[in-house]
Amino acid sequence: MGQMVSVRVGLLVIYSERVDECRDFYASLGVELVREQHGPGPVHYAAELEGGLVLEIHPGEPHRSTGRLRLGLTVPYQPHLPEGEHRLTDPDGRVVVVTARAPGR
Repeated sequence: MGQMVSVRVGLLVIYSERVDECRDFYASLGVELVREQHGPGPVHYAAELEGGLVLEIHPGEPHRSTGRLRLGLTVPYQPHLPEGEHRLTDPDGRVVVVTARAPGR
């Protein structure tokens, strides 16, 4: 990698035809998604993650889907997710590498 620049990702939108299933999947990892709707726009789910990144899950359509994407999330340890790195797949088939950490680490 080259020199670090001060560019930060502020928004990540995932388009899915399985919005509810994706919401449940990411919520099971500790992402606190909130139902939103702006004016006549579609109902979607959003969460602000540590560092200010906003993650949104919007309804997709055949011509409007996220497709292949690999995400890496670091989450607090949970009883169903032991400490360590886990390679999971969300309901749309996207690879999600989850690192579960014990409190204080």
